[in-house]
Amino acid sequence: MKRFILVMATLAWLSAFGQFKPGMHPDEEEKEITMQAACPEIPTSITFAGQKTDLDRIDLAERMDRELISVLNGHTLTLLTIKRANRYFPVMAPILKAQNVPTDFLYLACTESNLNPRALSPAKAAGFWQLLAGTAREYGLEVNEEVDERYDVELSTVAACKYLKSAYKRYGDWLTVAASYNAGMGRISGELSKQMQKRSIDLYLTEETSRYVFRLFAYKLLLENPGNYNFKLRADQLYFPVEYTVVEVKGAVPSWAEWASKHGISYARLREANEWIRSTKLTNKAGKTYKVRLPKAESLSRSKMKKPVYNQNWIK
Repeated sequence: MKRFILVMATLAWLSAFGQFKPGMHPDEEEKEITMQAACPEIPTSITFAGQKTDLDRIDLAERMDRELISVLNGHTLTLLTIKRANRYFPVMAPILKAQNVPTDFLYLACTESNLNPRALSPAKAAGFWQLLAGTAREYGLEVNEEVDERYDVELSTVAACKYLKSAYKRYGDWLTVAASYNAGMGRISGELSKQMQKRSIDLYLTEETSRYVFRLFAYKLLLENPGNYNFKLRADQLYFPVEYTVVEVKGAVPSWAEWASKHGISYARLREANEWIRSTKLTNKAGKTYKVRLPKAESLSRSKMKKPVYNQNWIK
């Protein structure tokens, strides 16, 4: 009975995603299901941030295999990550380039948050780059009850780049930099010393950190060409960049709802466009200048907004 339920659920899923067609011959159905369940090929090597990693070593190959299987079969988050990448990569990539950080670190943001602008972990790491409050403040972000710049895609990307460059200055190896983003520089430096190694990939670490770099690899392989793994999207299924008018706010805002109304949008649209706003008001005792994004009217409608595709490999 359990097997019957599992088969029926599988067929329903395949039908929903257009991979199974009602009326197929049973042999064709079996072949179609088998194709869907096929394990991805493990590449012989992968280049990340300009550094080539040979995957012939059995432990590295099996870690790569595990993360590929995990990412490719986590259909909900994986599909959402591809869709969101079309909106946020055009914002993040130029910042990484300007900060002299390899653009492959876009996949670190995918690993950290699946590009969810409201992401918040149980440990209270927040935003696209999942920065802890202390780390965010260390790298120049404001974090308090009214303002949390970890949720600002541009500012948080700059802060993440500062961390990554600081770690690279210490290690001179981008994979070790990535591992330190997960475990912290203190822990990685300590393990490198204790285990007498030069690179994090040669360390015995916690399972989470051991898997982390390979999670980045998996997202890189997927997002460079989803079609290689049977992820097929149409252009109109992607999420498109939103165009904004930017208004500078230099004083206090007693009510963001009133402020939004005066600027011709709803409070909800204001908050969605400016996730860094964390309260109904802004005290701003320091007189800081904040850049508030107001979405242009045409960007609030899928039928009217511009529809650029960041990577043509994302669409069939």
